[in-house]
Amino acid sequence: MSDYLKEIISGTWSLFVGLGITIRYFFQPVVTVQYPHQTLPMTPRFRGHTELVPDPESGGPLCIVCGMCEKACPSNCITVRGEKREGVKGKVLTEYTLDFTRCSLCGLCVESCPVTPTKAITFSRDYNLAGVSKEAYIFDLKKRLEAENR
Repeated sequence: MSDYLKEIISGTWSLFVGLGITIRYFFQPVVTVQYPHQTLPMTPRFRGHTELVPDPESGGPLCIVCGMCEKACPSNCITVRGEKREGVKGKVLTEYTLDFTRCSLCGLCVESCPVTPTKAITFSRDYNLAGVSKEAYIFDLKKRLEAENR
């Protein structure tokens, strides 16, 4: 009988301890961000998907179509295509596709880019990506860069 009363007293005590914690947090200020209406500031070191860096003079991509980012990617999510055009030194970028569904955000593509002094690809600041299909996450980064320059 005494064990039964000890269990009742112990259970009642733990109930009041839990209620005390709940009441204490109930009256503290809210720390939750009301998401669609409020957003948190981005940290300076945030790494989103990769994006092409525009050439300051022409506005086109700095990419020289060497394919190092494509070779360095362990997920095989980058496709780079270029063609040799007359009157232009080197290749011209025609397609730069990123399959973000396969990207692990490791950063090897950005590190392997040989274009100096500025890299030809960098991490974007996009963090609010939402879509209902896989095709929404396959980015044509060359077209995105051209749309940003318009």
